[in-house]
Parts: sequence; structure tokens; C-alpha cells
Amino acid sequence: MNDPIPPPKPPNIQVELAKERNRAAAERTLMAWIRTNLSLIGFGFGIDRVVAAIQNFQAVQDINPVRLSRILGLAFIALGTYAMVVAAIEHQQELYRIQRQEEYLYIPRRSLGLTVAIALVCIGVFAFVGILVKAIF
Repeated sequence: MNDPIPPPKPPNIQVELAKERNRAAAERTLMAWIRTNLSLIGFGFGIDRVVAAIQNFQAVQDINPVRLSRILGLAFIALGTYAMVVAAIEHQQELYRIQRQEEYLYIPRRSLGLTVAIALVCIGVFAFVGILVKAIF
């Protein structure tokens, strides 16, 4: 019962290079999400600052402030921040799956892009209805 422990298999260079390509792709995807989310946050911040500047220069103070624009700006900032956090978590999980010594298998999961797209549609519908109601009344 003194069976010697078999030596570990030498690493397969093709598998290791494929893992490195997958890691590089995960890095590029994270960077794309960072750019997208910074744009969303910047757009939301810009909307809020423009509305604040308009309110400061109004000659008549009896006009009710435009809260819809502030809410819209905050919604963009919140969506960008949420997507940034989720993208970072997904990136860490992807790196962990690549680094495991087991076979690298594709695991289907909910698309972050689809989630952000649905949230943007909801924000757009909210803004459209708010502007429409303000224009009618």
C-alpha cells in the first residue's frame, strides 16, 4: 500500500493561453463597463448641475423648482453606480472561475447589459411621462 503519488501533470500550454485570453477579455469587458458607467454618472451629474444653475439664475423665485430633472439625474447616477458595483463583482467571479484548476465551463447568467438597458428604459419612460404631465398641466 505504498503506492507512490503520481507526479502532477505538466500544464497544457494551450489551456493556459486560453485562460490568459479569457482573463484579458474579462479585463476589457470590465473597462468597457467602467467607461459606460462613468458616462451614466457624468450625465446624471450634468443634468443636476444644469438644473441647479437654471434655478439660481431665475429672476422670479415663485416658480416651483423642477424636481423631475433632479430625480432623473439622480437615477442616472444611481444606475451607473449600481452597474459599476455589479460589473466589479462579476469580474471578480470570472477571474476566480478562470483561475480554478478545474475545467473552465461556461455558466449562463443574467446579462448586466440587459439589466442596465431595462433600467434605462424605465428611467426614459419616467422622464417622458413626467415631462408630458408637466407640459399638459
